Amino acid sequence: MRSKFTTFIMSIIIILIFIGFILFGYILFNEFAGDDLKEGVENFVSTVTSLADGSEEENLTTPGIIETNINELQSANAEPASIKYDNIVIDDYFYEQLEEPSKIFYRALESNKENLKTGTYKIEFGDAFSNVLNASGGEKLLGEYYQSAVETYIYDHPEVFYINVNKMYLNIETTTKGNNVTYNVFINSGNQANYLEDGYNSKEQIDTALAEIENVKNQILSQKTGDAYQDIKMVHDYLIDSVEYDTTLSNPNIYNIYGALVSKLSVCEGYAKAYKYLMDALGIPCVIVIGTGTNSSGQSENHAWNYVQINNIWYGVDTTWDDPVVIGGGRPTQTARYQYFLKGENTLNKDHFPNGQFTQGGNTYSFPTLSKNDFAI
Repeated sequence: MRSKFTTFIMSIIIILIFIGFILFGYILFNEFAGDDLKEGVENFVSTVTSLADGSEEENLTTPGIIETNINELQSANAEPASIKYDNIVIDDYFYEQLEEPSKIFYRALESNKENLKTGTYKIEFGDAFSNVLNASGGEKLLGEYYQSAVETYIYDHPEVFYINVNKMYLNIETTTKGNNVTYNVFINSGNQANYLEDGYNSKEQIDTALAEIENVKNQILSQKTGDAYQDIKMVHDYLIDSVEYDTTLSNPNIYNIYGALVSKLSVCEGYAKAYKYLMDALGIPCVIVIGTGTNSSGQSENHAWNYVQINNIWYGVDTTWDDPVVIGGGRPTQTARYQYFLKGENTLNKDHFPNGQFTQGGNTYSFPTLSKNDFAI
C-alpha cells in the first residue's frame, strides 16, 4: 500500500518538474527571442515627373516603413487608442479622391502643420489602422495608403515646402500577447535628425522663411481687384515678370514657393506651386497638374502647370511656358506672354498631356474637366 502511494507521489512530482521545464523554456524563448525587436524598412521609391526641361527629375521617395514586432507573455502597457483626427474638415481637391485610410494620414498632417515645423514631432495614430493591418498584406497596403496621402498633401499644400517626405517614416508596431494582436502606428523621422528640407534645422528658420513668403504674398494681394479674371491675370503677370527660370537646376528651393516668390528663381514645379499658393490666398479654385509637354522643338518633357476656375469653368494656365527663356536676353513678346493663359482643352491639349500621377506607381488622380474653348473676355 505504502509502495503504491509512494509511486503515485513520485509520478506527480515528475510531472510537475516536467511542466516546470516547459514553462522555463517558454519564458527563456520570449526573453531572448520573442522580445527581440525586428526592424524592416521598405522604401517606396518613385519619381516626380514635373520639370520643364526634362533634363533632370526631382526624386520623391515615399517614406520608409519601419515594422517592429513584439511578442509578449504579459504586458502592463495600455493598448493604444484609435486616433483618426476627425475634428478637422478638409476641402481640398485631391483629398476627396483618397480612400479613408489615406484621408486619416492627410488629416493628421494638416492637423499638425505647426508641429511639423520642428522636424521631429511624432504624429500618432494608435490602432486606427487595425482593420487594414489585420488583412493579408496589410503592411504593404497601409504603405500604399500612406504614399497616396503624403503625395496628395504636398501638392494640395505648397505652403508646406519645408517638409522632406524622404526623411519621414511610417512606424508599425505589432504587439502579440498570446492570440491577441494589437497595432500602434505613428510617423517620425526614423534614424534621421529631422524630416526638414536641407537648409532648415529649426522651427525658427522655417517661420522666418514663411514670413518672407507672406510678405511677398501680401504685396501681391494688395493689388487684387475682386474681379476673378483680373486677379488671375495679375498673379500670372507677376510670376512671369519677376521669376527667372533656373536652367542650371542647381540652386536651392527651385522646386518650391520660396524659390519662386523670394529667391525669384525656379523651375516649372515652383512656378505651378507658387501660382496655386497665390490663387488659394485669393480664394480662387486652382490645382497643380503633372504630366508631359511637347516643346517648340517637338520634344516631350516632364512638366507641371495649373488649372484654374473662373465662372465655375476650368481653364489651363502655364506660367512657365508663358515666361520662356529668350535667347540673347530680354522679355517675351506680348503674344508669347499669354500663349498659355486661360486656355481650353482644344488649345492646351495640343502640347500638354496630364498623366494623373504625382509619383510613378502612386495614386492616379482625376483632374478637373477643362472647357473645350479658351476663355473669352
